Amino acid sequence: MLFESIENLVATLDFTSISKERKAILQPLVDFIQSKYNEKKEIGLNFICTHNSRRSHLSQVWAQAAAAHYNIPQVVCYSGGTEATAMFPMAAKTLANAGFQIQMLSEGTNPVYAIKYNQNQHPIICFSKTFDDAFNPQSGYAAILTCSSADQGCPFIAGAEKRIPIAFEDPKAFDNTPLQAEKYQERSIQIATELFYVFSQVK
Repeated sequence: MLFESIENLVATLDFTSISKERKAILQPLVDFIQSKYNEKKEIGLNFICTHNSRRSHLSQVWAQAAAAHYNIPQVVCYSGGTEATAMFPMAAKTLANAGFQIQMLSEGTNPVYAIKYNQNQHPIICFSKTFDDAFNPQSGYAAILTCSSADQGCPFIAGAEKRIPIAFEDPKAFDNTPLQAEKYQERSIQIATELFYVFSQVK
């Protein structure tokens, strides 16, 4: 079980809001997870965006929560970028508003966060890193490109068993504007909806 506040939000996710075209984009991820699930193998998912600061972290956290919600225990989610920067504070705050428990383990220019979705599960460790960082898997994983620039800039990802582009619009465009919190929430809900849909399709 996820924390009650997260479960309450999950109950509001509307899979009918996902277009046929978008479902077709998501299908390769469904197929990868299903294949590994059938083989009873670990399912490594590495969400990759240029700076590993917003969309890739939101995707990593929501995917891990979705795996727990649908009781697919062999899923381990990671994130990375083509360069390391920092997890943007509004991304962490947006997850906290959704009900995740967040602890900052270290401060500085690239803070490290521990993010919990369940009382008894190991927290997700989030900080900005390159996709091939030693913290991430080196082989046998699916590389999920969450932004178009990473998709275009990484035609080949060493070690990835499958490369799956699933781009989301960047909420960064609304940083330091009155719409910032609303737009981060909007993107977080879209990512949650699509990733929970993906895991709902695994049988």
